[in-house]
Amino acid sequence: MIKVGCCGYPVGRKRYQEIFSLVEINRTFYEIPKISTIAKWRREAPKNFEFTVKAHQSISHEHKLRLAETMEIFETMKEICGELEAKILLIQTPASFKPENLKTAEEFFRGIKRDDLIIVWETRGPSWEKEEIREELRMILESLDVPHVTDPFRTLPVYSGKIAYLRLHGLGSRMYYYQYSDEELLNLRDIAGSLETKEREVYVLFNNLSMFEDAYRFQSFIKTGEFPPLSLRGLESIRNLLGRIRYPVKKSDLTRRIGWRLIEVEGKQIRIEELLKGIPSKTYKNADEILEEIGT
Repeated sequence: MIKVGCCGYPVGRKRYQEIFSLVEINRTFYEIPKISTIAKWRREAPKNFEFTVKAHQSISHEHKLRLAETMEIFETMKEICGELEAKILLIQTPASFKPENLKTAEEFFRGIKRDDLIIVWETRGPSWEKEEIREELRMILESLDVPHVTDPFRTLPVYSGKIAYLRLHGLGSRMYYYQYSDEELLNLRDIAGSLETKEREVYVLFNNLSMFEDAYRFQSFIKTGEFPPLSLRGLESIRNLLGRIRYPVKKSDLTRRIGWRLIEVEGKQIRIEELLKGIPSKTYKNADEILEEIGT
């Protein structure tokens, strides 16, 4: 089974839960909500709705998985997961947590009392992508039964166990500023399918600026074999998008703000930065000036 959702709520909870059956709670990374608040989230969600939880940053970023300093907050995270009926807790370490800290991570994962909770670990940074490090990491995670979390367009997990957990952060030069094309989502389906088995569920969580639309389109494709059209379709949609920009605006700022988005024109998906490439590098006073340069 391939399960699709977003990292956090990109829209209101009620609307989101009408479309998806899975969400990763990110708020718990920044603060510890009251248990009464957590209980309300579970109570107000549909019965078949699934939560996963991102562990508080004090575990991963402040105390860097040092067992003695994280045991209390880990127990709090377990309590939150229990209240949400969540079976998965995500630990995401920063890029500053490098392979030389692997022994500390191993001690943490061996020392915590997981009970029935599945702990998954997202490593960050290129130092974890070296082949010799990946092999060492695989052996340790397999022995611990801790699924490895990655962005599959960057690198595949070294170990998954019964859960493959994928987090997609975008393919652009800036993390999160990205929208996935049909071709890329087709590729994602192949990757997720290669990880899926009778015993293994695959979780696909989008964590980019267009996560709501991308997750919806990917989920629709899995269910129906077809992609819904992009929200930006036709040249008139460019006019409407540019109409929401605050002017004056430099070409560089315009490209940075909306260049990552996709638009569908005459059956083709085009990234807006491609449309902006040919316009002069200057400051624009209004949308009409930009549209004239684009040639719409």
